[in-house]
Amino acid sequence: MQNSTDVLVIGAGPAGLSAALMLVRARRAVTVVDAGSGRNRFADHMHGVLGHEGLAPGELRSRGRAEVEAYGGRFVDGSVSRVEADDEEGVTVTLADGTTHRARALVVATGLSDELPDIPGLAERWGRTVLHCPYCHGWEVRGETIGVLTTSPLGAHQAQLLTQWSDDVVVFTAGLGELDPELRHRLLARGVRLVSSPVVEVRGECDRIDAVRTADGREVAVSAIFTAGRPIPQDGFLDGLDLVRAEGPLGAMIQVDRVGRTSHPRVWAAGNVIDPSANVPLSMGTASFVGAAVNAALVEEDLDRVAAPAAYWEGRYAGDERMWSGRVNRTVADVAASLPPGTALDLGCGEGGDALWLAKQGWKVTGVDISATAIARATAAAASADLDERARFVRAELPDGMPEGSFDLVTASFLHSPVTLDRLEILRAAASRVASGGHLLVVSHASVPPWSHADAQHTEFPDLHEELAALALDATAWETVVAETRLRPVTAPDGTATTIDDAVLLLRRR
Repeated sequence: MQNSTDVLVIGAGPAGLSAALMLVRARRAVTVVDAGSGRNRFADHMHGVLGHEGLAPGELRSRGRAEVEAYGGRFVDGSVSRVEADDEEGVTVTLADGTTHRARALVVATGLSDELPDIPGLAERWGRTVLHCPYCHGWEVRGETIGVLTTSPLGAHQAQLLTQWSDDVVVFTAGLGELDPELRHRLLARGVRLVSSPVVEVRGECDRIDAVRTADGREVAVSAIFTAGRPIPQDGFLDGLDLVRAEGPLGAMIQVDRVGRTSHPRVWAAGNVIDPSANVPLSMGTASFVGAAVNAALVEEDLDRVAAPAAYWEGRYAGDERMWSGRVNRTVADVAASLPPGTALDLGCGEGGDALWLAKQGWKVTGVDISATAIARATAAAASADLDERARFVRAELPDGMPEGSFDLVTASFLHSPVTLDRLEILRAAASRVASGGHLLVVSHASVPPWSHADAQHTEFPDLHEELAALALDATAWETVVAETRLRPVTAPDGTATTIDDAVLLLRRR
């Protein structure tokens, strides 16, 4: 897809930019979608942000964007209309203009909007003289006549806090319902004035507030108003993912774990979209942690992908000029020598040592391996030995890619792997390819080589009889010809002669 990236960050406020910065510094391809509608865009200055005291919110966003871009981050101006997780590999994000973006991971940092009471004069002054956070704006109105317009029981907490910034606080209590007697006593004892009639208008020139008018016709002089709007998280575009939500005092928010991951494994969230009470420093800090967590998850995924059988074995073969000697395994040769030549299928053929030996003995062989490098070397070796008409090699992942047809001999030698490999399913599929009267030969390591490190001595190898039972082959259709452990002479890495144990299972299809 044209617009494909490692991580898509939706939202370019303090949270989104902090997550993006961590990710681009981790060398991730990052695209940030910026709708340009940050929650604090109404305020002229931020406060309580260490190192940025009094900085304009827009300036922080501008600096953050430049920092992310300096590390290769990409920005797209626009808004998101929907997010779809159409497979296990990533998510597809559709913008309002119809363009789509594909990402392995998604960070949602779209914040929220504050739904204010429908009172004339209130919304027009939001962020300047109508305020929401005493810690963000209390200093700037210290000592003034401060009004507290309550909209829910949380207004009581706001009212009490503001007595720290001014001795002249007026609380409009209509949003609290019936006032708790203890709370009334505490506020009155602190000199707070209580007005029960609802506020119906905010008056003053431009941004200045002179007074509020109440429903009973009174005008109460105040110079600033603190209130809490209803937080509306900007997350409707996620509806199709059916994310788990958690109900809190400020409403239902997307639920995340300690690293910001939602109930969808490829979606994280940070900032006000999940925590309406988070200020700028907290949003930045938790989002930077989210960015690191996303990178860690992708690192794990990358390592898992590399460790998958195809990638692992290709890396093993491609990393060396030649991995094996090209000679036949002695145990395979000893067993196969007793069988009349016919057609053979060699699974996990590697560079073709066993398959080429069989071809020389008159067999027509198909070798299969997961590594393209191994197959290329085996094919070249067959051509060099003038055996390319008797030995062909194909790259395939097992068991799904196993060649069709039936064979007089199917071999699976040392089908062990340090990465995930469904050995049992491969052997069952191998048995299904054996022709009537043909043989299935399975040669396995029965013990670690004597020269291996001590910690390898604890490696477990398949037990012949347990493996035979697990295969669950029809006893009326199969007979066991050989089921034993054999010593095989080998040369150790230091050049000395020694032996190792091979487990040999030879089955005949009746």
